[in-house]
Amino acid sequence: MDSAIAGEGAAHVTFSRYQIFVIGILAFLQFTIMLDFLIISPLGAVIMPALYITPRQFSLAVSSYAFAAGMSGLLAAGFADRFDRKRLLLFFYAGFMLGTLVCALANNYPMLLFARIVAGLFGGVIGSIALAIATDLFPLEMRGRVVGIISTALAVSQALGLPAGLYLANYWDWHAPFMAIVSIAAPAGLVILFRMKPVAAHLAFKQERTPWMHLSHTLGERRYRLAFILALLLPTGGYMLMPFGTAYIVNNIGLSVATLPTIYLVTGLCIVFMGPLVGKVSDSFGKFPTFFAGSVIAIPMIAIWTNLGRVSLAAVIVVNVALFIGTFSRLVSSQALISAIPEVTKRGAFNAFNVSLQQLAGGVSAAIAGVVIVQGRNGALQNFNWLGYIVMAVAIVSLLLMYFVHRQVPERTFRSGI
Repeated sequence: MDSAIAGEGAAHVTFSRYQIFVIGILAFLQFTIMLDFLIISPLGAVIMPALYITPRQFSLAVSSYAFAAGMSGLLAAGFADRFDRKRLLLFFYAGFMLGTLVCALANNYPMLLFARIVAGLFGGVIGSIALAIATDLFPLEMRGRVVGIISTALAVSQALGLPAGLYLANYWDWHAPFMAIVSIAAPAGLVILFRMKPVAAHLAFKQERTPWMHLSHTLGERRYRLAFILALLLPTGGYMLMPFGTAYIVNNIGLSVATLPTIYLVTGLCIVFMGPLVGKVSDSFGKFPTFFAGSVIAIPMIAIWTNLGRVSLAAVIVVNVALFIGTFSRLVSSQALISAIPEVTKRGAFNAFNVSLQQLAGGVSAAIAGVVIVQGRNGALQNFNWLGYIVMAVAIVSLLLMYFVHRQVPERTFRSGI
């Protein structure tokens, strides 16, 4: 399935200079996308009083990005394999920057909601395009390391982006972080335009179907069904727990807003170190064993995190770091393993629809969380532990399903050069 472009039998031990550039630019793009998505959650404690909105309205602003991304991914899936992936990446990245700019200029709730929808329509598809490019250019034996490095953008956005964003928000106001994202995203777009080579080898394969027939045949593949089901289950934890993380830390645990940058910085730095390591481990010992180990860590940490009382800053950091390590191990290994399922002619459509399902499921999860969570008169979040129970149940089911996906993919581990 992966030999056509990536050269599945290739024995690459080190990356070429151009491969390093591609990994770096894709990681930077993911950094800007993830920062745009993540920054709104810690700003919730500022945005809600500034715009006079309720937790339910705020959760809608978060979930609207996911719903828009899901619909966009579904519409783009039929066309994803019919264009040069570089051009597709540039188109959607330009739209993402536009949506983020509107968010930076929003001065009321409807405008904020509109901005998040625009950002989601374009930004939500970029991850699937980046994964398709990585899958085209790198064999499965190297893909764990590639996905691990690219996914480290999540940690960098948390370690550096969130503290910097919170600083800008405190120094100016909550609009400043979004303007900063636009200012660093624009040069990255120019680098892609002039430096990245076309990614169009998949166009050499015969494309007989119309876009809609291509999409329907992709959706009709029986081998893809487990991956699509997992796409609905895997995002649940992040979308349910993260939007209310800062409010939970401040109002339930009792730490001050000033401690938030420290929590994000320490957690992010740990994941920056762990990201490439998790990728190497998954290439060496297998994607499913890495996913299993991540689940063993994450599930009990979810139980602890969602039932914390008044504890110290150090305790919060330890639990948060352990939770993110488990979650990140699941993320990297699952993406690398699932990327081996589609054949080259359906890779773009598969990834776009897969990400579309993830975003739609994330939107539903965030909306459900907004209904479950109730804010008391003292500001404390009630029923947060119930979100934990839901996320743990879904994590157990996804672990069982991932085992069957693992059996579909004849995986060779890559033990040298790590």
